[in-house]
Amino acid sequence: MAFRYSKRMENFGPSIFSELKAFKQQKEAEGKELIDLSLGSPDLPPAEIVRKELANSTLKEDQYGYTLSGTSAFYEAIARYYKRVYGVSLDPATEIVHAMGSQEGLVHLPLVFADPGDVILVPNPGYTAYETGLAVAGAKPHYMPLLKENHFLPDLAAIPETVARQAKLMILNYPGNPVAGEANEAFFKSVIAFAKEYEVAVLHDAAYSEFYFDDGEPLSFLAVEEASEVGIEINSLSKSFSLAGARIAYIAGNRDMIDMIARFKSNLDYGIFAPIQTAAVAALDHAEEIGQFVRSTFQRRRDVFTEELKRSGWVVDRPSGGMFIWAEVPSKWPSSKEFAFHCIDEAGVVMVPGSAFGSAGEGYVRIALVQPEDQLMLAAQKLQTIFSPVL
Repeated sequence: MAFRYSKRMENFGPSIFSELKAFKQQKEAEGKELIDLSLGSPDLPPAEIVRKELANSTLKEDQYGYTLSGTSAFYEAIARYYKRVYGVSLDPATEIVHAMGSQEGLVHLPLVFADPGDVILVPNPGYTAYETGLAVAGAKPHYMPLLKENHFLPDLAAIPETVARQAKLMILNYPGNPVAGEANEAFFKSVIAFAKEYEVAVLHDAAYSEFYFDDGEPLSFLAVEEASEVGIEINSLSKSFSLAGARIAYIAGNRDMIDMIARFKSNLDYGIFAPIQTAAVAALDHAEEIGQFVRSTFQRRRDVFTEELKRSGWVVDRPSGGMFIWAEVPSKWPSSKEFAFHCIDEAGVVMVPGSAFGSAGEGYVRIALVQPEDQLMLAAQKLQTIFSPVL
């Protein structure tokens, strides 16, 4: 029989990641060995103390009921973490709410703030979940280009006043995915002033806050004066603490916004598995030592990979944060997609074309540092062999 689907499904076509996976599987079936630098899925295991807490908790008979909202222990650990790391005081009872991973939070948040047809200010290029969230809510995007010449920060003055007055929400992401930009206090202050003038809520996606290099610790949006008057910050334990499959994140900040998000979420799910929240407490309480290991590992990977690429003449910018290289495509190639698929076909290295993250991503590829140093070295050498003549 012919099934009838909702019109909204027209907004959910196959993603570039599906195309990459299919092409990758085809090449592997042909016997080609590939080095996958596409998905930002952490390859490091969680710290031992986190794994032990998770394992021990699962053995307890009383850990298998609904948790509904987040546990008080989880929320209190988040508050301790923000106080230690950022000097930010959060009320665990009113200024924090859990999410089942930042993907879930980001996709559902527009439903809280925007009606169909409302405007949301979105970075371009930006994480693909932002577009999904807009599509679910039926909201309209106004794209804020992130350009190299502006240090990958949106130009707020370039947003037309008519658009600014219609906007309900602004989404920001620093350290960024896919770009490696960093936001400073002056920029965040300009965001707060903009939000107040136009009554726009701010959502800062801080999923890579523990990924910083060369002692360049990123700034929490909530650490800036008056930020909690206009916005919230979402963070995940997926990347920083290698808990991607556990699906645990949190949103913190403005208590009115948190209250509305909590009300909405109480209609969506019955909470995160209690042992996962217990493991998250251990991760947050040991964030400094865990984070130092992760940062040193990824900084070495960044340095090895970028230095080896230089040998071919393909010089890429070294990020100060995040887990990705945002690399300009060599000039010979007419599109980032063509370049990315050629890299798979000829060099056996899988990357994501920048166009997958928005029109302003054209001319770039995103390279995830999710392989050990020897594999990254090999990937760079493969790329040198294939592409050095055309750079």
